[in-house]
Amino acid sequence: MESWVRALVEAIHSSRSQAVIYLAGGASQALGWLLSVPGASSTVLEVVVPYSRASMAQLLGKMPLQFTSKLAAEDMARAAYNRALKLSVPGSLASARPKHGDHRFYVSTWTHNCLRTSHVTLSKGLRSREEEDKVSSYFLLKAIADTCRVSATIQSDIQEPEIPEESVEQFDEDQELQQVIDGQVCMKVYHFAAAVEKNISRKVILPGSFNPLHEGHLRLLEVASSMCDDGLPFFEISAINADKPALSIAEIKRRVEQFRKAGKNVIISNQPYFYKKAELFPGSAFIIGADTAARLVNPKYYGGDYNRMLEILLEGKSMGTTFLVGGRMIEGVFKVLDDLEIPEELSGMFISIPEETFRMDISSTEIRKRLGL
Repeated sequence: MESWVRALVEAIHSSRSQAVIYLAGGASQALGWLLSVPGASSTVLEVVVPYSRASMAQLLGKMPLQFTSKLAAEDMARAAYNRALKLSVPGSLASARPKHGDHRFYVSTWTHNCLRTSHVTLSKGLRSREEEDKVSSYFLLKAIADTCRVSATIQSDIQEPEIPEESVEQFDEDQELQQVIDGQVCMKVYHFAAAVEKNISRKVILPGSFNPLHEGHLRLLEVASSMCDDGLPFFEISAINADKPALSIAEIKRRVEQFRKAGKNVIISNQPYFYKKAELFPGSAFIIGADTAARLVNPKYYGGDYNRMLEILLEGKSMGTTFLVGGRMIEGVFKVLDDLEIPEELSGMFISIPEETFRMDISSTEIRKRLGL
């Protein structure tokens, strides 16, 4: 490996950025370089090579009209970014991967605020296939370095007619949130809490509307997080509601401002259903009330199909999903997890938050009434 390549790879790893890489057709040398230098496990979350048409269609959820194209590369970038959001530990994200054909390639990266795409058409007959792969590998490495904000000068062996064509699209906060609402991006994460030094392997998530955020919410997340030493606490708001119109961008930003002031992390997702949240946040612990737990195990909400209810929840259990259940008033009676009938197959998936540890009979609805909102 050339010394400058090693130095660049080491700089990428030391940037503490994280990436999902999707490769199709070429630039395989870049992968070898990335993985051969110590520190790769902290940078590369996943590498997928969707080489066949069927694999590519499954990855993108559709069959591309043209496999070697700007659109296909950008679709892969978006898919990689969404995958990185799901796999990453809390922190900054960078996603990148290329699309390479016989004599041209595209490199596209998608981050929270920017889409970059480079297109190079190689001179036919000038290089062997191995040499062409080396050129695309240089560009992939450069794209990852740029996304990680690592200064890099590549020795790409590009000839005069092969000058790269580049496009850059910047996203502001409103556009990022619109991407979530439209389903283009699965979530937007706001890191308002102080950084933690300990190793974090999963998220502890309190979903809700938080209109408004109140002391009960803050205390509940604090208590639940103390039960999960390996989890980082997050609040989560779904921009999409199963029974109501989607939240407006202005309304989302208004609610997010509450968490900024409180110094708490919050995620804006586009998944109102828990079985979808489980897919979005694999291995996470969700904090719910006993009333929500009762609905989760009620076949009524699965078309009356008990087996369907079990199938959906067991799939979540297989992904490491757990539910931390706090007591709630149900029809005028305070109930806890032990008051519910949880199927034996789901044993261990539902964990009680003891009443003596947390009980606060306060609701956002009551607060809004009190404030005349």
